[in-house]
Amino acid sequence: MSVTFPNQSRSYDHTRDAVRFWGYQSAMEYSFFVTTGALKRVQPSLQGSETGLLDAFDANRELIYKVAARVHARGPRGSYELIAADFK
Repeated sequence: MSVTFPNQSRSYDHTRDAVRFWGYQSAMEYSFFVTTGALKRVQPSLQGSETGLLDAFDANRELIYKVAARVHARGPRGSYELIAADFK
């Protein structure tokens, strides 16, 4: 069974400099973090503010979910970090 992303919530995590979102596989919930560097790779015109990062996430949500599912398929972990190299 693959991971799904029915929860549209996301938030900026200052300590990780990343946008956090959640995925689900059956009854399991997983935290995902997409780094600022990854968002800049996806959207080069990214504004570095919290609002800009969240807007970039929203504008590229479908691609981010696709990459998150691919990273999740590598093996189970408590949380997953999506970095620029994941967006080749």
